[in-house]
Amino acid sequence: MNEHYTFELLPEVSRNKVTFKNHFGIELAGDLYIPKNAAEKGNPAIAISGPFGAVKEQSSGFYANQLAHRGFIVLAFDPSYCGESGGQPRYMNSPDINTEDFMAAVDFLSTRENIDREKIGILGICGWGGMALNAAAIDTRIKATVTSTMYDMSRVTANGYFDSANSAQARHEERKALMAQRTADFKALLSGGTYALAGGVADPLPDDAPYFVKDYYDYYKTPRGYHERSLNSNGGWAISACTSLLNTKLLAYADEIQSAVLVMHGEKAHSRYFSEDAFKRLTGCNKELVIIPGASHTDLYDGGKNNAIPFDKLADFFAKYLK
Repeated sequence: MNEHYTFELLPEVSRNKVTFKNHFGIELAGDLYIPKNAAEKGNPAIAISGPFGAVKEQSSGFYANQLAHRGFIVLAFDPSYCGESGGQPRYMNSPDINTEDFMAAVDFLSTRENIDREKIGILGICGWGGMALNAAAIDTRIKATVTSTMYDMSRVTANGYFDSANSAQARHEERKALMAQRTADFKALLSGGTYALAGGVADPLPDDAPYFVKDYYDYYKTPRGYHERSLNSNGGWAISACTSLLNTKLLAYADEIQSAVLVMHGEKAHSRYFSEDAFKRLTGCNKELVIIPGASHTDLYDGGKNNAIPFDKLADFFAKYLK
């Protein structure tokens, strides 16, 4: 049976399935992309995850394929509770566990004989951009971090889009709704059911859908990016999955990241403010903000119609700091 990927594997790259466990004991599934001309030892490596609600056969694998073509060993992995990775109940998320997922990926890469453990970076796409910055603030083994079309999931959960619901009362009402859902979920489990799902990307699209929702539809719901294991392509996250994000600030120690960081976003992305505000928190001369002219949020998932992702720029950044 052929595996379904949303992109073609480049001829100079091999891809192998791997598994590894995080510190919570959850087995994570990944694809390891290796340049066919890789050296036997001393190679630089990158771990990639995201977008938030996607799987490794989508955007993270697309990035891994391109960066392996440029000389890096790259691990694209499914986060806990999603895709082919373990964890029950399904379709949950946690800022703590998902940050640990990145660190577990570094554990895995650090112990491969063909990888130099002093040359490891990470790349987080969309909601995993915030997780990547949180991991970089903790894990000193990470020498370089890239965020692409980043969402700060703790901020958008607590404040709403564009901080439009940033008030104690709005958060209180959200907490009430989430706690009611927890009670309903518990009752469902007692009767043999499961956690209720929030639904993935709207399908069919309402006529008044915002432009960025239409962009999500174009990626997740069409052959361009649809995948049968992707949350956003199908039933979505568990409704109660975002509970811990309400009270957790992912970027609390972003100003203490000493390693190199490149923050990349599209000029026309609705989410651009997440990257620009995160970049303002970073300190040191090894930090860089890249705004890609004309690019939307989802253009940085797979390049869109204009090959918007500057892979040579990303490769140069990683080469500079993974040496």
